[in-house]
Amino acid sequence: MNKNFKITFCGGAGSVTGACYLVEAGDSKILVDCGMIQGSRFSESLNNNPFPFDPKTIDAGIITHAHIDHTGRLPKLARDGFKGKIFATPPTLDFARALLLDSEHVIRMEAEREGRVPLYNIKDVERVFDFAEPVPYDQHTVLNDNISFFLRDAGHILGSAIIELFLKDSDEKIKIAFSGDLGNSPSPLVRDPFIVKDADYLLVESTYGNKLHPAEGARKDLLEDVIEETIAAGGVLMIPAFATERTQELLYELNELSENGRIPRVPVFIDSPLAIKITEIYKKYPQLYDSEAKELLKSGDEIFRFPGLRFTPGVEDSRSINTVHPPKIIIAGSGMSQGGRILYHEKLYLPDEKSTLLIIGYQVKGSLGRKLLDGEPTVKIHGAEVEVRARVVQIAGYSAHADQKQLLAWIDPMRHSLKKAFVVQGETEASHVLAQVIADQMAVSAVVPAEGESFVL
Repeated sequence: MNKNFKITFCGGAGSVTGACYLVEAGDSKILVDCGMIQGSRFSESLNNNPFPFDPKTIDAGIITHAHIDHTGRLPKLARDGFKGKIFATPPTLDFARALLLDSEHVIRMEAEREGRVPLYNIKDVERVFDFAEPVPYDQHTVLNDNISFFLRDAGHILGSAIIELFLKDSDEKIKIAFSGDLGNSPSPLVRDPFIVKDADYLLVESTYGNKLHPAEGARKDLLEDVIEETIAAGGVLMIPAFATERTQELLYELNELSENGRIPRVPVFIDSPLAIKITEIYKKYPQLYDSEAKELLKSGDEIFRFPGLRFTPGVEDSRSINTVHPPKIIIAGSGMSQGGRILYHEKLYLPDEKSTLLIIGYQVKGSLGRKLLDGEPTVKIHGAEVEVRARVVQIAGYSAHADQKQLLAWIDPMRHSLKKAFVVQGETEASHVLAQVIADQMAVSAVVPAEGESFVL
């Protein structure tokens, strides 16, 4: 133990969202992630609170991936005086720019409606990328005499990273592994997570720390079934999908189902300007795809395009979807139905018993998506009470997060070197269950840190 090595949990402790970890080594201070808190209106209001540290004193930020719950407060960090570097993989920086600009728009619109000052503005977003420095996978990057790191493929979304962080002070060295969001492998697009062989300390996510996903291969069959049933009923299949990874995986699998004649040909709409932008960024990095997707590309298959698919970037394009009679499939953001165009479709079609709402991503407590998943008979959308007569179906296999079994298999190679595991980024029950299993099965001290808690390493 070295009193000059310390970690403070400034976010992501006892919560799935808002990841933010302050690491200190000697006189150096860095942040790992700086995410936005998401969920209920109350939890999201916490994003306006001051940081529990002085942003001017932070030397650098290292970002695991581009999702807003890991990047969403970077513009606030820049606004509040941060002047260091921000390190991330090239795809993460590309995705983060698109996601943060989209987030800024949403934040600004909400602030104008409610008569308050927005969390940040476009200039703050652009300032983040003035500090940005792309780092490829597997490159040893030296920040200063105290800190260096590797970014390793996390298999969560394209460009997502596990961080191997090395701290040095005098003659003492330690290694901390940050799982970031660990991927649910095998994935049809991204590679399997990198296996860390040793570490002194570990921060591991626990979104599905108390759950197991369906058997491999089942999700595509379930998707086929839901599509066929909704089409046979003459309804609309609504899929709230995250713009990054989930939409692209759906396109990949719909392409395969369509080309092999496994589903009837009906109109499929991607009604998300952000998802359309993100899909274009995906096309820039085929070298990071997994082997199966690379082979399809080599064969000449356009993995993000098939007959019947329509992209609707503009407002009028989106409105035109209403003129197309069912059956049809609509994929739109946001993934937790907290905003975006999916709300217009849900308002229109949730009262229709022939239609289906398909949930394929994690739904945080307090979100509209979670309320629908929990079976609430009526929900409020755009100020109106909407009766839910449509089927609500979940396919958990589309989660981009590892389940408990996968998390344990990933941790196992580190078990003999670990002094302590910190279980983060999960709801309370999931985190505590995973911590207990780690302690019981691996004889590793595992704790669920509290918000604001610090540990000397």
